[in-house]
Amino acid sequence: MARKAPLSDDALELVARRFAVLSEPMRLRLLNELRPGERTVTQLIVATGAGQANISKHLGLLADAGMVGRRKDGLNVFYFIADESLFELCDLVCSRLQAELAAKAAAFTPETNSTRP
Repeated sequence: MARKAPLSDDALELVARRFAVLSEPMRLRLLNELRPGERTVTQLIVATGAGQANISKHLGLLADAGMVGRRKDGLNVFYFIADESLFELCDLVCSRLQAELAAKAAAFTPETNSTRP
């Protein structure tokens, strides 16, 4: 597999900003709630238990970053995932964390073959 060229400082800044948007647990919860399909702010409030102002603030940041989109239908605004690659990144990180946690759990599992003093 060929190695990619190092990123420029400007590119690294863009990547850092993208990860900064994803570093907030509530924004990850919102993305997770949007994974099955679009939702209104009211539906997201019910699903997360967070307040309307908090949800709207985070949705605005996600929209500004191009991660979610919105469409208006009458009085409702529906939010949806605009960048499906987010889930590839999330799945990659989650599978790695799962493997690490399994390895740590195995370290605390008593061996069936061991003899006790």
